[in-house]
Amino acid sequence: MQASEQLEFKVGDKAVYPAQGAAEVVSIKEMDIAGGRQKFYVLKILDTDRKIMVPVTNAENVGLRPPISEDDIREIFVILKERTIAFDNQTWNRRYRGFMDKIKTGSVFDVAEVMRDRYRLKAEKSLSFGERKMLETARNLIVKEIAVARAKSEEKVQAEIEKIFETN
Repeated sequence: MQASEQLEFKVGDKAVYPAQGAAEVVSIKEMDIAGGRQKFYVLKILDTDRKIMVPVTNAENVGLRPPISEDDIREIFVILKERTIAFDNQTWNRRYRGFMDKIKTGSVFDVAEVMRDRYRLKAEKSLSFGERKMLETARNLIVKEIAVARAKSEEKVQAEIEKIFETN
């Protein structure tokens, strides 16, 4: 995307908002803010039905993006299948912060790494409450986005992902 291009969504389009996941553009509103007229995307987060307003001019800066492509999905599956995961000796809270930072980037590949690493760790030891919650968050973000991108049910996507960890 060139610098002069602006990300544009229409009502009904699916989009992904960092750390919140897949969303649908339910409307585009114009509002008066600080003496100026500004357009906002009104997004409904598919997982929670929560609504978020994002200034159209700031959409790209906050990380709003279209759902991933089939090529990206294949890359996610490659990431999930990777076996050589280094579990460093950082304290759990430093590791937790690092993983949460990855989730907040909005990069589906970073989220896939968090999911893979939590799954691999889970196979070796029981996860703390925070780690289980993080795994659930990462899994939900990945499953929802792939389901939206492929127009498949979340259950089918979840089963496909679970199969990776069962056979790998």
